[in-house]
Amino acid sequence: MSRKASSMDADLQKVFGKPIRVLSEAVVDHDASPALARALELRSFLALTEEQVARVRDRVHADMDPDRDMGELSADKLRFDAQWLEAALDARDGYRAALGELLRTMPPPDQRARPVRTTQMRATATLPPSAAPAPPRDGAARAPRP
Repeated sequence: MSRKASSMDADLQKVFGKPIRVLSEAVVDHDASPALARALELRSFLALTEEQVARVRDRVHADMDPDRDMGELSADKLRFDAQWLEAALDARDGYRAALGELLRTMPPPDQRARPVRTTQMRATATLPPSAAPAPPRDGAARAPRP
């Protein structure tokens, strides 16, 4: 799991009630719910994508520094950085949306702690003889099956 912070760490801590470090340790120790494991996986993708956004932003800022030599400025390089930034921002928005949806649709913590018990219903009634299929008669043509 990513050690870098993400923009949704506070939301994760609020929903799961523990610091990110503790939540990450639970996943590593295989003591985590599938929802927590998925949430932290999305969080690690988000943190990586946010780091990419920051790198491109910082590179563009450095290229546009007023003290920089104007001869070093490249429209092609800036266009490429703009495309890279757009892709990184789209990915970040997608991961934020997916993680937000996961956190919104999770059951409340008190419901997650209890195991779900289900009972299987059994039919105990017998069918009347008229409901049973009649045995085929000799020489009777069989109806084609669909």
